[in-house]
Amino acid sequence: MKEHMNFTKEMVTDYADKLLIGLTEEETNMVLEEFSIIDENINKINNIKDIEKVEPMTHCLDNFIYDLREDVEEESIPIEELLQNCDEHTMREVEVPTVVG
Repeated sequence: MKEHMNFTKEMVTDYADKLLIGLTEEETNMVLEEFSIIDENINKINNIKDIEKVEPMTHCLDNFIYDLREDVEEESIPIEELLQNCDEHTMREVEVPTVVG
């Protein structure tokens, strides 16, 4: 059985700083409470007898059928024609506005 991780205020603050989302004291406490609830629920799962023998699900439906189609090679539109729809491009690369400062 896996040992649970105790989240600390310092960990939450550190992660928030790394993600550039600066949290208030109230938000930090809310995150700690949520992590505590998540940790408790994960520990309930980890304490189920023989849980490691259970095969993970790939789908929520038991009778799910993969409907795979044949790969059919189709002719592509020439890159030059596609680039005519772009405002700006350098060679074969489309230039887009910067969204992160």
